[in-house]
Amino acid sequence: MNLSTPVTSAPASGSFRLTPHPLELRFRRVRLAARQWITPEYVRVRLQGTELRGFESLGADDHIRVFFPDGDPQTVEELRAAPSREYTPLAWDDDWLDLEFAVHGDAGVAAPWAANAPLDAVAGVGGPRGSKVLTGRPDAWFLAGDETAVPAMRRFAHGMDADAVGRILVEVPDADHELPIETPPSVVVEQVHRGASPAGSALATRLDAVSASDRPSGDVFGFIAAEQAIVKPGRALLLERWGLPADTVVVKGYWKRDETEYHAPH
Repeated sequence: MNLSTPVTSAPASGSFRLTPHPLELRFRRVRLAARQWITPEYVRVRLQGTELRGFESLGADDHIRVFFPDGDPQTVEELRAAPSREYTPLAWDDDWLDLEFAVHGDAGVAAPWAANAPLDAVAGVGGPRGSKVLTGRPDAWFLAGDETAVPAMRRFAHGMDADAVGRILVEVPDADHELPIETPPSVVVEQVHRGASPAGSALATRLDAVSASDRPSGDVFGFIAAEQAIVKPGRALLLERWGLPADTVVVKGYWKRDETEYHAPH
């Protein structure tokens, strides 16, 4: 099973770097094979199909485009015309692919499909078209995100060695919706509860509370992703208060409130 590409030996300059890596863009037909509820509003699904052989995702922050047809399209053209959304691949092998979905009500296309589609329902998978690969070893890690960023944070955590140090902030509604992430002993996972506040707001407040003196020593890898409004407080922390180089951090909006067609930047 693949979950993440482990970090490689340290580059010559600095302890790590993010390196773009193009991939052959392929389109695959798959079927829904299994569904596992992690919390009442977070579900992991397994897609299966022989066309997944050779699937590759080198970067923890990769995105694929998943197509959700109504029924069983008979041609690739029909399948590609179906509504689609972007997701981070979590884990895969020769003939299966696991994805995780945040499910809040029946809005949109992807979440209702993930929650309610019958087993054996058809889907399409396109990409990833390229990866940003972390090579080397950060001296410390700082990851933060809402539910949509959990698959990427799980993959980053999987690539950490046993001596890694750092902190991961996970914004969720409350204790019943917490999403644990398995980490080495010295990487602390903190669940940030937003209650009834808008998604991303509690995480933004938590980031604002992190001071310049909280910066870990050495070369720090920073990853922050949630609703688009997280970009400003994320950059304020990593680039301004902590002074991290822009090419060693990832700060992005994975989604945008009231815009179902919004695509996260790559």
